[in-house]
Amino acid sequence: MRETTLPLPQIGDRMTERAAPPLDAALREWIGQGGVVHWSELRAWIDEFYPDVFAPDWLYGGKNRGWTLRYKKTKAFVTLVPEFKRLSAIMVMGRAEREKFEERRYAWRPELVTLYDNAKTYIDGKWLTLPILDGSDLQDVKDLLLMKRPPVSNV
Repeated sequence: MRETTLPLPQIGDRMTERAAPPLDAALREWIGQGGVVHWSELRAWIDEFYPDVFAPDWLYGGKNRGWTLRYKKTKAFVTLVPEFKRLSAIMVMGRAEREKFEERRYAWRPELVTLYDNAKTYIDGKWLTLPILDGSDLQDVKDLLLMKRPPVSNV
């Protein structure tokens, strides 16, 4: 009798177990220590700068896209993607956000500009996926979010 084994997850693989949104323990194990730190910091930052604005919502995108945590009011703000041993953020940049980005094009880090230039543009905007591997990447995400939507005034 042949034993079959599942392939080992690769960096960037998504959480695709459909039964229920991932629990904190599974999330920590999947994205790793560095990803958890960025996950926690970004979620706390959103709560601080946008109190009571967003109710994060777990979405299941099928076996290829897996679970994501979306922050949305009327328009999508940011979607956090727990991936194997890393965290990514997806932002849809509409026309106004793209104009603001272009106004500051030479102030952004070159790595961010490259990701932006390579992002695919759809009818609803440019879909920018940002892997958050270190503090500079996390700061890029925060800066883009501040550009996209000013924080609540009582901060």
